[in-house]
Amino acid sequence: MTDQQRHPTLEYLEPLAGEWVITATHRLLPDDEITGHATFEWLDGNRFLIWRMHYDHPDIPDSVAVIGCEDQEGADATVGGCTVNYFDARGVSRRYVIEAEPGTWRYWRDWPGFSQRFTGRFSDDGRTMSGVAELCEDGTAWMEDLPMTYRRVG
Repeated sequence: MTDQQRHPTLEYLEPLAGEWVITATHRLLPDDEITGHATFEWLDGNRFLIWRMHYDHPDIPDSVAVIGCEDQEGADATVGGCTVNYFDARGVSRRYVIEAEPGTWRYWRDWPGFSQRFTGRFSDDGRTMSGVAELCEDGTAWMEDLPMTYRRVG
């Protein structure tokens, strides 16, 4: 096994590591406040970030995702794409492209009739992250789907 440099996108995701309390609203559940809990934990080696989500609302599925970047044997590990591989309790699985920079991370997938994107921004002290998940069903118009706030535990 070679000791390659870690992809820079993973460095920018470092602030996600830890436990978070989630509050959100959903466009299809306008009268409900959605609460939940998320953890982000590095797999040994700090090359993959495991993201677990539990929601207290019965209509929002629990899920797990693995965030990582391409490993090109013998290539510079700082190049190549990064992805979020998502799986939930309904049996749904999806793959998103991910990018990050200081203070912001985003992921998206372009899928006919059901494109999705999310942008999350950290507060200056790193204890809060605000984000909005958006949905596009017609290939043109994006609608706010799930605004959420993450607050660091502890």
